[in-house]
Amino acid sequence: MNARITDIAEAAGVAHGSFYSHFESKEDALAAVLDEVEEEMLHPRSPHPSSEEDPVAAIEAANRAYLEAYRRNARLMAVLEQVATVDERFRKLRQRRTVAFVRRNAEGIKRLQERGLADPALDPELAALAISAMVSRTAYANFVHHPKPLSVGALTETLTRLWANALRLSGAA
Repeated sequence: MNARITDIAEAAGVAHGSFYSHFESKEDALAAVLDEVEEEMLHPRSPHPSSEEDPVAAIEAANRAYLEAYRRNARLMAVLEQVATVDERFRKLRQRRTVAFVRRNAEGIKRLQERGLADPALDPELAALAISAMVSRTAYANFVHHPKPLSVGALTETLTRLWANALRLSGAA
């Protein structure tokens, strides 16, 4: 990380010495910011339709909220991906994030299977890992590396269709 403590304090609008009353290092500051972003992405504040009412609409709303949060935080997500390759602390943070998303999605897949709406032959954990990786890597490729990023709407529509079709959701297009 090339940022200096002085730069971070200035960007935050606090005195240089105040930084150390909150954080021991710039890595601690980055971890705190990334924790906030993870919370925003995993638990968006916007209301979602119930998966009980319309599972595809619920998946679409969750994908849209995730992609919008990713777009807002693309530079931080790029830093996380880069730092996680060389720093064990951030690799664990990245793993924790992956586990949280996979766990949440696996629970949703299990509920859909129990209701007879999703392919019962799928292993929920493995399906959740694959689908979560698809959405996450697509967001990364689009918002971090794509020279002309596609719209959240286009991504949401395609990723939701792929997700619903992969689970063989009843009524999926």
